[in-house]
Amino acid sequence: MAQTLREATQPSSTVGGTNPQQVGSGVMVASIDRGMAQGNLVNTGAPLDLAMDGQGFFVLHDGEQEVFTRVGHFEIDAGYNLVDPGTGYRVQRIGNAGVAEGFQDLGSDHIRIPYDVALPASATTRVTFNGNLSASNVAVGTSVLTSGVNFTVLSALCTGTTALADLDQTSGLAAGDTITISGTDADGTPVNTPWILAGGETMDDLLAQVSGAFSGATASLDGGEIRLTDDVAGYSQTDLLLSYTPAGAGTFDLPGHFEMLAAGGNEVRTTSIEVFDSYGIGHVLSVAFVRTDTPGTWDAVLLSVSGGTVAVDDRRITGISFNQDGSFAGSADDSDFTVRFGGASQPATTLDVDLGTIGQFDGLTQFGGDSTAKAGSQDGYEAGYLASVSASREGDLIGMFTNGVRCTIATVKVAVFPNPAGLESIGNNYYQSSGNSGDPVPTRALSAGAGAITGGTLEQSNVDIAQEFVSLIQAQNGYQANARTIRVTNDMLRELSNLIR
Repeated sequence: MAQTLREATQPSSTVGGTNPQQVGSGVMVASIDRGMAQGNLVNTGAPLDLAMDGQGFFVLHDGEQEVFTRVGHFEIDAGYNLVDPGTGYRVQRIGNAGVAEGFQDLGSDHIRIPYDVALPASATTRVTFNGNLSASNVAVGTSVLTSGVNFTVLSALCTGTTALADLDQTSGLAAGDTITISGTDADGTPVNTPWILAGGETMDDLLAQVSGAFSGATASLDGGEIRLTDDVAGYSQTDLLLSYTPAGAGTFDLPGHFEMLAAGGNEVRTTSIEVFDSYGIGHVLSVAFVRTDTPGTWDAVLLSVSGGTVAVDDRRITGISFNQDGSFAGSADDSDFTVRFGGASQPATTLDVDLGTIGQFDGLTQFGGDSTAKAGSQDGYEAGYLASVSASREGDLIGMFTNGVRCTIATVKVAVFPNPAGLESIGNNYYQSSGNSGDPVPTRALSAGAGAITGGTLEQSNVDIAQEFVSLIQAQNGYQANARTIRVTNDMLRELSNLIR
């Protein structure tokens, strides 16, 4: 039926132009397009239900090739793989998140939800402190150190007259053995006094030797513990360590460090925090901030480390100072403590102490009023198992473990296409690329044009049923009108033929 009955004419000086008179080719299907508009998001409450809010497709693997879908209803199979429960196709990941922790296999892009894998313990390496150290308060403290070990005889507490050789903590003591008394005096003078045993020495003899090694402190016995107390209150650097060197095969179990029951200072603020060794065993770290004899200057002193045998190599950070505006100005030495979890024979662990940024107020400060300094955080943790999973908008699957640690276990792979309407449907809400869709661009959510991922939701179909029925009725009317046009034209031609005859 399509034809041109009259060509268009140009305007002249007397008359205007005319449009062409053409008969169209009727009603026909121009194309079949797939609507890729965003559908509404519906909350399901299932944490592994994921929805794309924007462009992009989830990437799954059917065992041979990757397929793409907007349906994010995923569950965990018996092998802890994240899959489409309707087909078993495995959800794919991108990047190396979760590989180092052993959650994901470096040689596979399948996502595993590692309910069967423990999060290994991580030793504490950094401890932060914040709060105020008073510029005005004066609360003078006296330094008191204790062995933390009850020396006993046949499980009964020892006395001053108890022979060292009779202690439960000794074996085979003999003349020529050496007990070395080391540490620092109250004024910071190093102490290193060897005491060679002649045989028959008592606890009182040991206490006398310790007292004699220090010019400003006195040793005593309290409930089977050796204590060293400063003679004068105020700022003190007193520290004590006893070590034993046998001349033969003797043994003497001495503490790896002396705990501080109290720290000497012109103002003392004590705080504590739990830290972890490489086995994930917790130890309570007690720290005191003590004001020195230099105005506005403080030391941080490691009082004790509880939880098993621990040796302390470096327990003091000196010269912590502040600017005139109260901001942190730094410390005189390295800001760290050195300890040995498990005893003096174990490797040393350096605990980096973060006191704040120089010139800032994000850590310790010094203003008038009360001292409020406290331990803020530490980076270690014990071992734990996965308790729950949630998804971030960037597509990271975040695991919450039984030890309270949040860790990224995988990142969901997303694919975007230059022409998503050109994808070829292969059933089950899956698509594959075609010659006109362009190649998939692998990425993560909120990157390279991909939208965000919303956890605990699913995307509804974007089809508007009412509108589609209206469109169908319009198409039907178009075909009916086209058919009637043909019938009327046929009647006109028949009538014209009759007139000619």
